[in-house]
Amino acid sequence: MKKIVGSIVINKPIDVVTRLFLDPSNLKEYQDGFVKKELKSGLDGEDGCVSTLYYKYGNQDMIMTETVVSNKLPDSYEAFYHHQHMDNTMKCNFTAIDDQSTKYDYEYEYTRINWIIPKLISIFFPSMYRKQGQKWIDQFKEFVEASE
Repeated sequence: MKKIVGSIVINKPIDVVTRLFLDPSNLKEYQDGFVKKELKSGLDGEDGCVSTLYYKYGNQDMIMTETVVSNKLPDSYEAFYHHQHMDNTMKCNFTAIDDQSTKYDYEYEYTRINWIIPKLISIFFPSMYRKQGQKWIDQFKEFVEASE
């Protein structure tokens, strides 16, 4: 289906980048509309744990489920996201460039879109999916670089 791949260099050490990445209390700092994350099963951040993510966009609420597929931080993190209208995977790899900078490689793949509006957007405006993901990646970089 739709796969988005990219990378970015963050000017912070890998231990700082991955610590801030894994802490769900930071999601509000770089994901627009994020409200809260509730752990449903397992241990937070560990393989197989399931959480519910809540977002609010204007008058619209969005709820999705996150399942951690593989947490091998500080090296990599993989999760599966389910929403009533779409599913996607997220794979993140972190590599220390030196003591003060980290390369963040990411891959998002939409594996199911079953509602007409998102499906039409993916066909006629495919760059909208890339723009949203890139915006959150850029905001994460800004957040991390402004931290500590």
